[in-house]
Amino acid sequence: MDKFDVVAAIIIKNGKYFIAQRNRNKHMGLSWEFPGGKVENGETFEIALKREIKEELNIEININSKLGEENYQDDKINVKLHYFICSHFNGEIILCEHEDSAWVTKNEFKNYNFAEGDSDIIKLL
Repeated sequence: MDKFDVVAAIIIKNGKYFIAQRNRNKHMGLSWEFPGGKVENGETFEIALKREIKEELNIEININSKLGEENYQDDKINVKLHYFICSHFNGEIILCEHEDSAWVTKNEFKNYNFAEGDSDIIKLL
C-alpha cells in the first residue's frame, strides 16, 4: 500500500477551532476532522492545503505555521498527515463535501468523535 501525504487546516478564529464532519460515504464517514486532503504530484503542502480548503469549504485561508505530523495506517489507507495552524482569510464557508461543521473550543473537542490521526494532534493544541 502506497503511503501518501495529506494536509489539514486547523483554522482558528476568536479562540475557537473549525472542525468538519466527514461525508458519510467516505472512509471514516461521519467522524470529525480538521479539513484538508491529499497532496497532488508537484504541489507543496501549502498549495495543496489552500486548494483543498477552497474546494471543500469555498474559503481562502492564511497558513500561519506547521503544528506537526502524524502517521496513520489501517486496512484502507496509509498516510502522513501534516497539520497547519491557519486563519480564515476570505469568503463565506460553504460545505461542499462535509456533512456538518462546528466552531469549538479546546474543551469541546471531547464531545466529538474525531478521525484517527486528528484525535492525536489535538493534544498539541
